Amino acid sequence: MNEKMLHGIMACFTQAGYQPPTMLARNEQNDSFGGVTIWAGFAAHSVGVENTLSSGQQLPKLPVMSIGRQHIPAAKLNSKDKSPSVIRLPHTRRDFTKWSLATLAGASALSLLDELEAAEAPVQVTGKPNSKVAGVQLGLNVPYSFGNPLMSGDDILKNCVQLGLSAVELRTQPVEAFLGAPTAKDAPLEQWQKSVSMDRVAEFRAKYETAGVLIEIVKVDGVFKMTDAELDYVFTLAKALGGRAISTEISTKDEDLKRLGQFADKHQFWVGYHGHATTTPEHWERAFSFAKYNGANVDLGHFVAGNNVSPVAFLKQHHDRITHVHVKDRKLQNGPNTPFGEGDTPIAEVLRLIRDNKWNIQATIEFEYKFPSGSDRMTEIARALRYCRDALA
Repeated sequence: MNEKMLHGIMACFTQAGYQPPTMLARNEQNDSFGGVTIWAGFAAHSVGVENTLSSGQQLPKLPVMSIGRQHIPAAKLNSKDKSPSVIRLPHTRRDFTKWSLATLAGASALSLLDELEAAEAPVQVTGKPNSKVAGVQLGLNVPYSFGNPLMSGDDILKNCVQLGLSAVELRTQPVEAFLGAPTAKDAPLEQWQKSVSMDRVAEFRAKYETAGVLIEIVKVDGVFKMTDAELDYVFTLAKALGGRAISTEISTKDEDLKRLGQFADKHQFWVGYHGHATTTPEHWERAFSFAKYNGANVDLGHFVAGNNVSPVAFLKQHHDRITHVHVKDRKLQNGPNTPFGEGDTPIAEVLRLIRDNKWNIQATIEFEYKFPSGSDRMTEIARALRYCRDALA
């Protein structure tokens, strides 16, 4: 139950002849009204008669619902509040609210509760997902953002559809698991790769695209240690998946950037080098100088935290080299990840910059902040996505 719902419930009591609850206690642990102590002490309008409506209708004493550790002793209530004896019972928030509202005259209060609760419920996606907003393709780094590197391609797809996401940056592991890659650490992976049928890769791609999800970026781990044959394989795999770029962590060695750039140019397929807080604009520009298809995956949060400046100037200068941006919020001076809108990263400004200039840059949410108590990963990813949608509205 959120703050809006609580105020609505309080309004119901007021309309029925009661004053609002005497006190609401904010849960200091998560600074939200997700866990509250509601005191059901109401001052009756008929002087000296507790639990009586102004119309004279008798009401039973209301229980106190206490959630979490915070509880306000009755002795600390304002002396002018005429509360009945306080009873602490183990009711859930919804049980407490329904029980309380059921005592009010008419059914309108319960109807209002249903409306309020429906307003805070997650939006259910119907039909194919669509996260392309005002021309900007919003995506998600998966399965990384779901916190499970072993998640199957089917489970990843199911989550994306549930969230309304129509594009992803997908690691190769779920694809190769679908293709039957050997799991043993010492298995001859290169030999297996030579036997991979691209028809099976097309089958994986078709499953995603039929559901409405594009695999635009393919994340490849350990790319700088690959043989020439393995590099040819991953570029071919990424193309077969429908991607337009490979992404990988940026190397500090020039020879790595030159060699991978040669394969990118050979396949005429972009490599987006992902930067962290230690990556400077000059580092990417050096990579650009080695190959036509060497590009940048600019992590907005890391850029701000490490360089202590906005990434906007870099994006304007090199937008034709940017394969995608990682959307996350961090604070300056190597500060922490935060929920979107609470850090120093100009997320909204960057999204509007992509929109207004019609750049073909996926805005890829990378979920990394610690979600608050009482929430979960899917809820917070949906909240981050909603923040991006609102910024582009």
